[in-house]
Amino acid sequence: MNAASSNIQAPEKLQTSNFKFANNYLGSWCLVFLWCLVLGSWSFAAAPALYTNNFESTELDQVPADMLVLDGAFAVKQQNGNKFLELPGAPLDTFGLLFGPATNANVTVTARIYGTGKGRRYPSFGVGLNGAGGYKIKISPSKNALELSKGDDVIASAPFKWQSGAWTKFKLQIRPESGHWKIEGKAWSDSSKEPEKWDIAFDEKTEPAPGRASISGSPYSGTPIRYDDLAVTPISN
Repeated sequence: MNAASSNIQAPEKLQTSNFKFANNYLGSWCLVFLWCLVLGSWSFAAAPALYTNNFESTELDQVPADMLVLDGAFAVKQQNGNKFLELPGAPLDTFGLLFGPATNANVTVTARIYGTGKGRRYPSFGVGLNGAGGYKIKISPSKNALELSKGDDVIASAPFKWQSGAWTKFKLQIRPESGHWKIEGKAWSDSSKEPEKWDIAFDEKTEPAPGRASISGSPYSGTPIRYDDLAVTPISN
């Protein structure tokens, strides 16, 4: 009788054992759940930028050493404690520079640009991808339009009401899609939320040539154009 009873646990000991087992079991699953959350946050995190520049580390009246000026007297200036890259208001021509790594697709370029009109004269400015002869989106205030061009040829446009004396944000991206390449661009006021839809979408049948991102400007109003917060980022799948 004593031998048989020795294999039977007391009720309070059995409850304690079951509680410890359940606690350990739940604890293990909690760890697995937390680990999945960590992995998920990594997978959904934005891809690191390939290039960024807010000009805060560049000396005044200089151009960052990693930029290639194609034409124009670009120089870093400062106002109210904020540094930016400025293109003078003269001469009245089209100017630009290249920045970031050479890419051909699956990439986005963003920037903030500031300009002012004078009378009936307006500046024109924007951002680009795939080098000097690549794709560009620019604001043409005289036409109330946002234009997409390839080289010097306008290939698409959309209505756009530009606000003089305010910063405008630009976003242009190129990505492969079912045997062609999708070129998408948009612009919006710096004080507004980024719109969900693209202003311009264009299907390109020819694979884009590799090239660096760009900014460009035409100070037709005779007033400076300012550029800030340049970035090139990969498109997350």
